[in-house]
Amino acid sequence: MKEDCPPSSHVPISDSKSILKSELLSLLKTYNCYHEGRSFQLRHQEEEGVLIIEGLLNIAWGLRRPIRLQMQDDRERVHLPSASWMPERPVPGEVGRARVSMVASHLSSTLGYTQEDEEVPQLMRTKSDASCMIQRRPKSRAPSEAQRLRRHRFSINGHFYNHKTSVFTPAYGSVTNVRVNSTMTTQQVLTLLLNKFRVEDGPSEFALYIVHESGEQIKLKDCEYPLISRILHGPCEKIVKIFLMEADLSEEVPHDVAQYIKFEMPVLDSFVEKLKEEEEREIIKLTMKFQALRLTMLQRLEQLVEAK
Repeated sequence: MKEDCPPSSHVPISDSKSILKSELLSLLKTYNCYHEGRSFQLRHQEEEGVLIIEGLLNIAWGLRRPIRLQMQDDRERVHLPSASWMPERPVPGEVGRARVSMVASHLSSTLGYTQEDEEVPQLMRTKSDASCMIQRRPKSRAPSEAQRLRRHRFSINGHFYNHKTSVFTPAYGSVTNVRVNSTMTTQQVLTLLLNKFRVEDGPSEFALYIVHESGEQIKLKDCEYPLISRILHGPCEKIVKIFLMEADLSEEVPHDVAQYIKFEMPVLDSFVEKLKEEEEREIIKLTMKFQALRLTMLQRLEQLVEAK
């Protein structure tokens, strides 16, 4: 990796580091082989000599505080079907079931959402507290309708949104994804993710961390590129994941510390005891050393006084 400003043969990792384009393409090939046949393969192209990689980036939720979702549903009116959709003479006992089925079908066609590549389930916020199954709408849509539907929020792991659950904490370790490219910085990816779920909290309140299976935890700097970091750390998420965490509640865990995290408490206690003993020995050595130096200095001062 190079520390200078990258020429066309290099791809930036951050504002001060870069990697050879050929080396990154080799890692990208390995990444795509791992995800062969899945929607997480990455595409790349060159624009004016600049390599741009694009695709889905998995991000795991690692929040310890609840997040608040924007309450926009009050402005999203659901229009009931016209009278022509109604059954002409429903059986009295069937009226309630017919209307529920009809409204669910209409909600499916009005608020439903599917996306070709993303593997996140889509369940929209409901006006009532009762959760109901919403049928999936057909895949074929007019371009104008598809564009309008993209503005609706996604769901977080199939969670039903309503006014009582607009403030909640996503399950720790649950995974979502966003479509990004290799030129997007950490702050831009954070903003994209929060906008996707209409989270009221700003991107400055969160951070992205590279979390290793060993427990090592490294914070991605604002100038780094998360998609590039994902490629550099390999495709296997059992070994390395990218986590979204609170900026003020999380901290980096270096490798030297991470190697002790998985030990049992009695083993860690014994390590601490040994460290304390070693610390006490060092304190005694330093105390004796400085006492000897102090004595030497006092003797020298006495000799100077006597010489006068």
